[in-house]
Amino acid sequence: MIKRAGIRPRARGLARAIPRRVVLVTGISGAGKSSALKAFEDLGFETVDNVPLGFLENLVAPEAKGRPQRPLAVGIDIRTRDFDARALLAALHALAARAGEKARLVFMDAADEVLQRRYAETRHRHPLAGEGPLLEGIRRERRLLRTVRGRADLVVDTSEIGPSELKRVLAGHFGAGRSGMAVFVTSFAYRHGLPSEADLVFDVRFLRNPHYVPGLKPLTGLDRGVALYIRRDRHFPAFFRRLVRFVEPLLPLYASEGKSYLTLAVGCTGGRHRSVYVAARLAERLAKRNIRVELRHRDLESGATAAHNRRPGRSRKRRKGRRL
Repeated sequence: MIKRAGIRPRARGLARAIPRRVVLVTGISGAGKSSALKAFEDLGFETVDNVPLGFLENLVAPEAKGRPQRPLAVGIDIRTRDFDARALLAALHALAARAGEKARLVFMDAADEVLQRRYAETRHRHPLAGEGPLLEGIRRERRLLRTVRGRADLVVDTSEIGPSELKRVLAGHFGAGRSGMAVFVTSFAYRHGLPSEADLVFDVRFLRNPHYVPGLKPLTGLDRGVALYIRRDRHFPAFFRRLVRFVEPLLPLYASEGKSYLTLAVGCTGGRHRSVYVAARLAERLAKRNIRVELRHRDLESGATAAHNRRPGRSRKRRKGRRL
C-alpha cells in the first residue's frame, strides 16, 4: 500500500465525528434564561442548566458515531460554580475553534425596572444583592457581564415579550429544518417606545391619521375602512413603492452576512392604524416574494401576534401581564 506523506489512512469502520450545534444561554438574572432554555427544549434541543465551566468541553464533545446529535443549549450565569466572564468567553472561543459549526452565545436582558418588578412578584433574592438593595445587585451584575453582552451573537430583551414571543424569536434564529433568513415585521406605537429587537425602523406618522376620524377611531389598520383611508392618502403610494424598493434588495445582503433573523419595525403614534396597515402590507408583499415572514402588531389592545388570515372586526381581548 502506498502511503502519502502527511496522510494517515482512516481506520476502517470509524466514521468522522459530527460536531454538535451548541448554544450558550446567559444573561442578567431574572431576564428569562429559564424560559429561553424551555423554548430551546421545545425546538428539539437537549438542554442543561448551570453547568460548571470546567465541565463544558466534555459536555459538548461530539460522539464518534458518524451521525448528528441533538443540538445542545447550555445555561450559564453568575450562579454557576466557577463562573467568570473571561473564562466563559475563553470557553466559547475554544468551542468555536474546535467545532465545525460556530458555537453561538445568547444573552438574555431586560430593563432594570422590569427586573425589579419580577423579583418583587416572585419574592426571589437577587444572587448579588445580598442584604443590600435589589437595584444595586442588578447593576453590579451588569458590570460583571458587560463584556459577555458585547460578545453575544444574539441579545434578547424580554422587557416587553412573554414566553410565546420569546419562543418565536428563538425559533426564527435557531429553529431546525429552516433554511434562509426569516423576516419579522412588527407594528408599534412610538408613545410606548421602539421595539428593542428592531433592526430597521420606519416612521409612518406623516400619513393622515385615522384616529381623528370618528368612524375610524375605534377600528384598526386591519379593518377595511382604515385601509381605504390610508391607501387614499396622496403620500402613501409613492412611499410604499420606495419602502419595498429599499427593503427587498437588502434582504439577500443581510442573509449573505449570516443573519438568520431580520426585524422590520413600522411605527406610528398609537400603534393601531397607520403602522398596523403598513406593516401588514409590507409582510404580505414580502411573502409573495417567497420570503419567510412573520407579522405581529405589538400595541394593539389584544397584544397578540396577528395572523395573516385574521378577519377584520374580530373581537379582541385585553392581554394580561405575563412573567418570564
